[in-house]
Formats: sequence, C-alpha cells, structure tokens
Amino acid sequence: MDRTEVTIGQFARYAQLNGVVTRAEREGGGVEYLAGWQRRSGWSWRTPDGMTPSSQDLPAVHLDFSESEAYCRWAGGRLPTGAEWQKAGFTELRDSPPAPWVKGKTYPWTTGDSPQGANTSDPDPWPRAAPAGATRQGVNGLYDMGANVWEWTSDAQGDMRRTVGGSWWYGAFNMKADVQAFKEADFYAVYVGFRCAYDLAPGKAPP
Repeated sequence: MDRTEVTIGQFARYAQLNGVVTRAEREGGGVEYLAGWQRRSGWSWRTPDGMTPSSQDLPAVHLDFSESEAYCRWAGGRLPTGAEWQKAGFTELRDSPPAPWVKGKTYPWTTGDSPQGANTSDPDPWPRAAPAGATRQGVNGLYDMGANVWEWTSDAQGDMRRTVGGSWWYGAFNMKADVQAFKEADFYAVYVGFRCAYDLAPGKAPP
C-alpha cells in the first residue's frame, strides 16, 4: 500500500510522460460543495484550489475512479479493495512496529487509539488538504488513511465506487472503518484522491 496518498508531484510525472489531460481540465474545472455542488473554474489536480499549490506533496484530487485506476496501473499497482484498505489502515501488521504500535492489534482509528493528529474539520493546523507526511503517522506507518481526502477503492455498487477515510471537510466520524460511502465512478472533486496497492511477487517481503 502506498505510504501516502498519491501527490500532485507524482501525478504530474505520470501526466507528462503519458500526455494525460483529465476530465476536470477538459470540462472547465473540478467541483466543490458550497450550498450544493459547484464547478470551480480552473480547479484540477494541478491547481486543486484554483491557484498554484503551496506544495507538490499535496494530494492529487479532482480525479475520477478511472483516472485514479489508470495511474495505479501505470505505477505497477491497482486501487485497493475496501477490505485491503481497511486491514492496512486499522490492523498493525508489521513484525516489529515501533512503540506505541502493537503487532496484531486492530485500532479504532487509523491514527491509533484516537483520531488526534488527522486532518479533519475539527481544529488542527490544516484548513484544507495537508501535504504528504504532514499529519500523524498511523497504523502500519501509513499517513492519512483517515481524513485529509477521501480515497477511491475498487468496491462497486453498480456504477458507484466506494470511497474511504473521510476528508478534511468532515469531522473524525467518517474516518471509521464501518463507513460505507459510495460515489459515482465518474465523480471528481476537491475532496477525493487515492492511493495504490501492489501485489507482491511470491516469497517477496514488503519494503
């Protein structure tokens, strides 16, 4: 599993090498919720809030399910299933995790015993999305499995795909493992990003 959400810098390399122009770029900009969904001119993964981003380590957003899936294929991976994401996000799997993590323990939050340190709508240092590695490192050494931006998974209900983890727009309640949030596969917004999962070759240990 990617340690962080895919960043603007990572997606930029992919887009440049492959001549990728996303739907948000072609269709006049991404969307944001302001008393209803509103298209925001010029917003895309390049400029998630309509201006030059403060860091290339911010999560790549305004990408629909297929665009996220295509990046993961290019990177040698795929979008995780909801079950894979949940296991990686809540159950400590490392053989010798650093304190205070306990091997085999399933935590109530991706950040451990409390949601403190995640980027939610509750008081924290990040008014909108936070750069990769800025928030509290969580279970299995992963960042932002809860909050920051929603993440696509491959779980499907018809034309809908499951997103997980919540975002900076919501309180910590959407970080919970049992949240079932599905969005149209062709949806893209400032709150939705992704990370990739990778299948290990037989006998190969994770890094």
